[in-house]
Amino acid sequence: MSKEKEFKNNIDPKYIDVDPLKDSYRESIIEHPDRPVAIKKRNIALLCIDMQYLDAAEGHGVFSDITTSGVPIEAQEYYFKSLQNVVLPNVRKLQDCFRNQNLEVVHIRIQSLTQDGRDRSNGHKHLNLLAPPGSKEAEFLEEVAPVGDEIVINKTSSGVFVSSNIYYVLKNMNIDSLWVTGVYTEECVSTTVRDASDLGFLVTLIEDGCTSVTPERHDFTIATLRDRYTRILKTQEAIDEIESHLEEYS
Repeated sequence: MSKEKEFKNNIDPKYIDVDPLKDSYRESIIEHPDRPVAIKKRNIALLCIDMQYLDAAEGHGVFSDITTSGVPIEAQEYYFKSLQNVVLPNVRKLQDCFRNQNLEVVHIRIQSLTQDGRDRSNGHKHLNLLAPPGSKEAEFLEEVAPVGDEIVINKTSSGVFVSSNIYYVLKNMNIDSLWVTGVYTEECVSTTVRDASDLGFLVTLIEDGCTSVTPERHDFTIATLRDRYTRILKTQEAIDEIESHLEEYS
């Protein structure tokens, strides 16, 4: 028996799932009293992450060749079914809610500054992720594309805060609370959620407004983020909360 396994076997079972910080996180972040205030003051924004042809459309970008994408065909089938049947309809519902209430909808995408992508992060270069300006890969999916002068933020890294001016832009608009959707749950979405929380934003992650290539990867990420860096809500719960607070305040 390994030392690690022996150590685990000696732990009292009642302490295995203990979360000593749960109450403090819940009080200081998840149930923070400024959350409803931010809605009433309209200091909230919906972030739609990487809903573009590069990584969210069959036959394009990283999925242009299903045999060389590195993602098993079964996982691709799950990913695109969850996108089409659940995530895209829910993101659109949230966009419509924010638009109807004159709230900010911010679109985030992977797009380089140059055609050859020489400005990309080393991470994206290693992964061969490239969406040049004007390319199909940089286009947003039609169902959830920007409307009017909604803000578009371009990035060349997993998290939007390290490779863009989004923090500056959000602070200029007095945004305190972010409601997050997009792909993939465990990559760009998770990184953005964690960074936003560390920067002081009150974050709400929409559980059925994001997805990944397997349900296990999605579910594990949701479980890890829950009651730590973000609240977790379903789409209709988010819409009901926003509309109820704004109706109460009007």
